[in-house]
Amino acid sequence: MKKRDYNESVHIWGRTWCSFAILMFILYPTAVSIYYKAWPEPKFLLKGLLGVAPVFWTVGAIEAFTFAPMLGSGGSYLGFVTGNLTNLKVPCALNAMESAKVKPGTEEGEVISTISIAVSSIVTTIIIFVGVLLLTKIRPILESEAIAPAFENILPSLFGALAVVFVSKNWKIAAAPLIFMLILFISIPSLSSAVSVMVPVGAIVALSVSRILYKKGYL
Repeated sequence: MKKRDYNESVHIWGRTWCSFAILMFILYPTAVSIYYKAWPEPKFLLKGLLGVAPVFWTVGAIEAFTFAPMLGSGGSYLGFVTGNLTNLKVPCALNAMESAKVKPGTEEGEVISTISIAVSSIVTTIIIFVGVLLLTKIRPILESEAIAPAFENILPSLFGALAVVFVSKNWKIAAAPLIFMLILFISIPSLSSAVSVMVPVGAIVALSVSRILYKKGYL
């Protein structure tokens, strides 16, 4: 009974806050347009939406199906409301579950995932708040040429560190999607702008190869 009540409350509050988030995203540009009495022309609005909306909708759907099983209900709702899943929330949750020695998809994993994403969101908000207050003082440092290469390699270093952990756990499963993606991106460099879309492709390759290896008795 308690487990069902908890799951129900997670879904109720998650849907509520996701709805509020969507409403706020819509209300802000509407409020600005009302205040300044400046409304976008429908043809230009439609033209802009046709260029970006299909990509965002596709990536959003892919992330929901890919990340939800890993993060659990609470972590998924919280992560999608606060945003920045691929770059921050998912690596944080996976690292926290790895440190706690729990698996994604379990009750323990969902608790750790939700807590880690919540802490990550709070820390991110504090850092942004402090950064805004001290922007004029730290801007010269952030824009210096000495640390520019570091900012360009934050994401590769983050996922590289996570990759070492997960590849070392079962290299037989990790080898196939890793080799497939390397060949694909080297052959078609333009795909680097659609990394999020390729995430489920890598997942499908990993699942397919894992099934084959399992049937052959290698796993």
